[in-house]
Amino acid sequence: MAKAPEILRLTPSALEELLAKLRAHLDAATYELTAGWLRTLAWLLEVLEQKNTALGRLRRMLFGASTEKIQQVFPPPAGSAAAPGSTGPAAKPKRPGHGRLGVQRFSGAKRVVVAHPTRQAGASCPACSKSTLYELKEPARILCITAQPIFPATLYLLQRLRCKLCGQVFTAPAPAESFPGKFDPNAGFLLGFLRYGAGLPMYRIEKLQKDFGVPLPASTQWELIAQAARPLEPVYQALLTHAAQGQLLHNDDTPMRVQDLRKALAQDEGARTGLFTTSIVAQVGPHPVALFFTGNRHAGENLDQLLQRRVAQLAPPIQMCDALSRNPSKEFAVLLANCLPHGRRQFVEIAAHFPEECRHVLESLAQVFQNEAQAKEAKLSPQERLVFHQGRSAPILESLKKWMQGQLDQKQVEPNSGLGQALQYMLKHWPELTLFLHQPGAPLDNNICERALKMAILHRKNSLSYKTQNGARIGDLFMSLIQSCRLNAINPFDYLCTLGRRAQSVAQHPERWLPWNYQQAAEAHDTG
Repeated sequence: MAKAPEILRLTPSALEELLAKLRAHLDAATYELTAGWLRTLAWLLEVLEQKNTALGRLRRMLFGASTEKIQQVFPPPAGSAAAPGSTGPAAKPKRPGHGRLGVQRFSGAKRVVVAHPTRQAGASCPACSKSTLYELKEPARILCITAQPIFPATLYLLQRLRCKLCGQVFTAPAPAESFPGKFDPNAGFLLGFLRYGAGLPMYRIEKLQKDFGVPLPASTQWELIAQAARPLEPVYQALLTHAAQGQLLHNDDTPMRVQDLRKALAQDEGARTGLFTTSIVAQVGPHPVALFFTGNRHAGENLDQLLQRRVAQLAPPIQMCDALSRNPSKEFAVLLANCLPHGRRQFVEIAAHFPEECRHVLESLAQVFQNEAQAKEAKLSPQERLVFHQGRSAPILESLKKWMQGQLDQKQVEPNSGLGQALQYMLKHWPELTLFLHQPGAPLDNNICERALKMAILHRKNSLSYKTQNGARIGDLFMSLIQSCRLNAINPFDYLCTLGRRAQSVAQHPERWLPWNYQQAAEAHDTG
């Protein structure tokens, strides 16, 4: 790498004077290019000098984020010995197995039982003729995966016969596997799952289907999705009411685009113009529920809308979010918990500038996260987990708090530096960051909500925006049902199709058709 040049700093007025001199000697195109580069450089230097800008954060913005593990934040010295065959300071042992998926993982495969063509249980054994055959509990298995378009099509050519005398036409009956109308009744549910559950935009599906010779225009896809959303609406409303009763509520949001809503808000001078998709993940008993809301309300405001459905006699729920002021509930009493990894991340970002101090904080927090991993592995109850953390994690965190406060009180750290701000953030939000030491069931992180938000982020990345408010609402509906199924280990497509086939019963008693009880409701519906 070449030697860095001497850094020259220009005030804004000096920069403009330099550009004025260059204008007289350069043609217009060259001047615009030069002026753009110089202003960009001046802006970059200004950003880097700001106290809230870390070089590591800027590097991640420009080149992508990497892992935040301590081994990567503080790599071992060059030339240090590593374990034979390892690629890092702490290479994980090779996992057992060959990496292939067993047939039991293919729960969506169609099951076809094939009987032996010439033998049956109870018959004489042809090999020894001394005993009889019996059926083994485990059959032999052959898995066949078919290649086909997402939406294959079958064209039935029905023979037609016409009388020469009277002109009467006789058409062959449609085969039993055909269905009325052009589209499978489940087509809209699959399209909704592909777009909102898998992030596949409609124009890509249109192009793919055209290549396979089965055209499916985007406009037709939307009609099918909107039609499929109607029988799902009662369950979505029931899910909202059910989630409002949760004992633990995670929430967060991410920017979103809704074209017609953005235009409407731009014309209203007093309206908030920012648009967001909020994710709320509620833990109701043993069942998690994921909900999505798109509009100009922040995460805390959407949480307040949801809590209006909560039964007044219930105790205040635990709310987990990051420390942004727009995330907590403003209208309802909650036990507020903040995400500990958010506080940790601030030290990761400045680790290159304050290595000793940041290593101390990160290693202390690492012990707390290891304790949490052990509690999850042992499947401790909320009360057992609380006692476990009070015995193992509380002394670590109390020592860390005293150390951080001492750094500030003894003026070992400049308060306005990156390290000073990181320490003040942790101390300011200490009760919320350590609620898990005092409240049974309080989490350490907001990871479950951030993972849910990736659905909305994937949609924004691939489809860019919603066109209308109605489209955003349908997207929220599908994402809520799909992610709730995933959190409860339920097949989302089977769930959506089941609701569509029994729309009348679903509309009458939607609370019986939630992801964790719909199979029992379907069995009762079919036998009744």
